[in-house]
Amino acid sequence: MRPLSLVLIAVLVAAAFTAGYFLVINTHEGVRLRVATTTSLYATGLLDYLADEFHKLHPDVRVEYIAVGSGEALRKAAQGDACMVFVHAPSLEKKYIERGILENHHIIAYNYFVIVGPSNDPAGVREASDAIDAFRRIYKAGIEGKAVFVSRGDNSGTHVRERMLWRMAGLDPQPGRDKWYIESGTGMARTLIIAEELGAYTLSDTGTFLKLKLDGKLPHLEILYSNSTELINVYSVYLVSTCTGAERKAALEFLKFVVEHQELIGRYGLDKYGKPLFYPARGHEDMLEKAWQMLAEGG
Repeated sequence: MRPLSLVLIAVLVAAAFTAGYFLVINTHEGVRLRVATTTSLYATGLLDYLADEFHKLHPDVRVEYIAVGSGEALRKAAQGDACMVFVHAPSLEKKYIERGILENHHIIAYNYFVIVGPSNDPAGVREASDAIDAFRRIYKAGIEGKAVFVSRGDNSGTHVRERMLWRMAGLDPQPGRDKWYIESGTGMARTLIIAEELGAYTLSDTGTFLKLKLDGKLPHLEILYSNSTELINVYSVYLVSTCTGAERKAALEFLKFVVEHQELIGRYGLDKYGKPLFYPARGHEDMLEKAWQMLAEGG
């Protein structure tokens, strides 16, 4: 029995040592911060850039992004799958604020949605008087068999804005019924590539379009209409109310960092694209708050 006892002791000591080793390793891994985000902020690389800069000050925090459309990002927040969210769909955000799921709201950035399409522009979008007129022109060209429009169809912030623009134009195109109106059911990058392949129109955030254009993936698509008041794109960050403990503390630190270092947002993309992909909210708070309220009520 003695040899067996020695073996048992050795096994128990080894197990204890191993458990202790993993405990030390896990301690050094630090805090995991789950962040649900709209695809446009993530696909452009901005959020990784912000996380890298934040990590220099907080090496114990590991930021993990869940990149989905705004609607799905908010749903994940409600399910407790994220502690923090970056989104750009005020009408959806408002519902989650009212349900008590989102708190600590800060507008951090803005840019403009753009209407993109084939360079020959069969709908005449370049001549549109505003974004509403542009959508009416696309609708008319679509029913005449001259144009195709690709919708995200995924309840993202971009999709919500697109449907709002159709309503403002007094129109209601539907996939299936309207053959020229196609839903991709996917993210912005894939939707743009489908539009490129079909020679179609779509609504895009500025950042994703410029990135894919520079990468040579959209040789035939061009920005045909932009910078209209109806196309302002407001980005917000929130904490999720159910998030607690060390992760919540890390989320508060990351939120504070992003709000206080908006100059990083303003610089991002300048060297590669010749202009920023996003503009910091600082200095435009009143204008952006009014825009957010308008979109929250009208979306």
